[in-house]
Amino acid sequence: MDVELLNALGKRREPFLFISDFKGENINVILLKDLEKEDISFSINENFTYKRHSHFLQTKAISFWDYSLKFDEIIEKIKEGKTYVINLTQATEVQTSLSLKEIFDISNAHYKLRYKDEFVCFSPEKFIQINDNKIYTFPMKGTIDNAIPNAKEKILGDEKEKAEHIMIVDLLRNDLSIVAKNVKVQRFRYISEINAGDKKLLQVSSKISGELSENWYENIGDILDALIPAGSISGAPKKSTLKIIEEVEDYERKFFTGIFGLFDGKSFDSGVMIRFIEKTEKGYVYKSGGGITLDSDVGLEYSELQNKIYLP
Repeated sequence: MDVELLNALGKRREPFLFISDFKGENINVILLKDLEKEDISFSINENFTYKRHSHFLQTKAISFWDYSLKFDEIIEKIKEGKTYVINLTQATEVQTSLSLKEIFDISNAHYKLRYKDEFVCFSPEKFIQINDNKIYTFPMKGTIDNAIPNAKEKILGDEKEKAEHIMIVDLLRNDLSIVAKNVKVQRFRYISEINAGDKKLLQVSSKISGELSENWYENIGDILDALIPAGSISGAPKKSTLKIIEEVEDYERKFFTGIFGLFDGKSFDSGVMIRFIEKTEKGYVYKSGGGITLDSDVGLEYSELQNKIYLP
């Protein structure tokens, strides 16, 4: 990551769009004044108006057998104490008549990005927000179909989901402590409703805050470098878990589960690039996954991977 460039742009209060791959190794920084020269579209809007549309995805997911082999390998790593919670993702072949531009235009999400003719994401998950010298992060862990009877009570009462969420909150609280003071959990395990194609999902999030120095923008590169990869889509402890992800997933995430965000000269808002379609030589793939702990059920995790494949 070119920390010096980002810090220099921050010091000048120069607005820019920031795009990072999962590992923080492939970084794109585009000045907003130059954005029209690029084949990139983005939208960051928490108060978007939901637009109904038809859904055009046909899927061919990884087989349950192949997924279960990876799942079992993860469980063994947990038993060995090499990780406590890990985000296991896979790529699913999808077919649609839509172009990436058309997918971007019809999708509904807080964070939307189309990067050339390479990928599009439409994410509900915040990464960090910085306003008035305060930094916030919003780990999102726990998903359930709203159509399930007593869905809210079930997801909040699920001990496996709660344990997973606590571990990620603790990881991100520690991450924020690297760059901020007076870090605290402001809201713990609150419910958000997300439109997921022809159904609704409930997702569980928490809100963590910290205090930055008044000249934080002069160190925006250092802040991003310290916090990427995001804990919610890697796991804990982060260093050993990243190594396991590379070994077990057996495919390249690339920009999937990376970060994109906007520095407008005064504040910074960014999202985690989940809900993600990538264009490959063989067609489109949709990358998705979920958190695994020792108490995870392979059937439920396999279903979650597929439930997250939709056009919002």
